[in-house]
Amino acid sequence: MNNKLLIFQINKLKKRKKAVILVHNYQWPEIYKVADFIGDSLELSRAASKTKAKIIVFCGVDFMAESAKILNPQKKVLLPAMQAQCPMAAMVDIEKLKKIKKQYLKAAVVGYVNTSAATKAWCDICCTSANAVKVVKSLKNKEIIFLPDKNLALYVQSQVKNKKIIPWEGFCYVHSRILVEEVKRAIGLHKKAEVLVHPECPPAVIKLADHVCSTSQMIYQAQKSKNKEFIIVTEAGMVNRLSLEVKNKKFYAVGGYCLQMKKNSLEKIYRCLQKENNEIKVPEKIRSKAKKALDKMLKIK
Repeated sequence: MNNKLLIFQINKLKKRKKAVILVHNYQWPEIYKVADFIGDSLELSRAASKTKAKIIVFCGVDFMAESAKILNPQKKVLLPAMQAQCPMAAMVDIEKLKKIKKQYLKAAVVGYVNTSAATKAWCDICCTSANAVKVVKSLKNKEIIFLPDKNLALYVQSQVKNKKIIPWEGFCYVHSRILVEEVKRAIGLHKKAEVLVHPECPPAVIKLADHVCSTSQMIYQAQKSKNKEFIIVTEAGMVNRLSLEVKNKKFYAVGGYCLQMKKNSLEKIYRCLQKENNEIKVPEKIRSKAKKALDKMLKIK
């Protein structure tokens, strides 16, 4: 089937099966056309917590679909591409985390949503790139074990000076590969452009930013800014989302593609919705603990 027919069939199936399709900003642009909601991790977590649909099809990577299941234990959660697995989420070793917790007995564990359900179960609270600073500021603890993204941890430390952030040595393979030279080159080519940088980037790259933003914060900033040109320093597919939401402005990508995010396709969405396969399961013992950490995050405005 071609894309036009796939979109028609997916929308038809979605209506008949009372399904909702949640789509991360980094997905292929044709997938946006079947989305009920498009957003960053925080927005998608909120959407997942409020949906009344019987089936949730999550177009993202494994930890995102797990989060939807954690928040909706009675619903069927499907991941179109079961192979779409975030390498950073897999960088947390639970046994090592237990040892660090014993080392810092008064520290709170803040887990980025880019972690597995099993990891979230060991966290006091979750956060996203959009609310990480707010989450850390909301805690009474003066020491914070922050996992798994070291760059995001360092950014939070730069914004919250009165607390000690103990970073995990994890990283996003897309953002960590973005070089200062690449951003400077883009700035040289587009001198009037505003520079929007994702906080998973290395500190030296973040220093070049006019604004440090999560993906959805990038949309908001581009909409309200008087600038007509923007250098977008994150996963390259974000410029497709920006171009869709913000008309008559130009966006220049600095960053590679997340091959895991791009494993989803219209064909895979259609097949998994038709067969209701690729279902995400989370053991109840893990789910109930992980939900506490996610619920605490969702209460922070």
